[in-house]
Amino acid sequence: MRSILFLTAVTLFTACATTSSRETMQANVDQAAAIIERFEAIPERAIPPAVMRAARGLAILTVTKAGFIGSVRGGTGVVVARTETGWSGPSAIGTGGLGVGFQAGAEVAELVIVLNSSEAVNAFAKGGNVTLGGALSVAAGPVGRTAEAGVAVGAAMYTYSRSQGLFAGISLEGTVIATRDRINAGYYGESVEAKEILAGRIQPPADAQKLLAVLSQY
Repeated sequence: MRSILFLTAVTLFTACATTSSRETMQANVDQAAAIIERFEAIPERAIPPAVMRAARGLAILTVTKAGFIGSVRGGTGVVVARTETGWSGPSAIGTGGLGVGFQAGAEVAELVIVLNSSEAVNAFAKGGNVTLGGALSVAAGPVGRTAEAGVAVGAAMYTYSRSQGLFAGISLEGTVIATRDRINAGYYGESVEAKEILAGRIQPPADAQKLLAVLSQY
């Protein structure tokens, strides 16, 4: 059933797209930069800077509820990784079938998944699908400046959500996230693998610099 929901949501949101792969990806990249800025705007309920500084990577998504088909949800976004020379270019990702964890009635949620380990980054670098939980432990992350002093990495991934202006940690156990190879190819102008992007071997387009500039403070 989870696979059916995931495929249904991905098909739905792919079919609804009317822009080119590059335009779609650029919109996701710009949205990712805006999401990080919005998460920073309320320090009392934001991701602690210590968590961001220790992160090995970040997955940033916007998830939209498709209410006319019940609980099926789908979303798109990007994943980036920390390299020896800074942050990598963005790699396109998508998700579907998210049915729990949001406030009742919310139509759109912004998600940030902090990748705390190299294993978590490698899961996204392999391409294909990543299932949160299991071997890759996932937990609602600590929030706010009051958590800063006591932050210690306790899971491979920390998850955060923002919906209708409210910030919170969120449980995404069992969520499936997929690499969007076609979108990556359109954005980078050639067929590329997620592992090449996240290793920093692919030069990010100039239009990705705003996102990288936002992340450069960490």
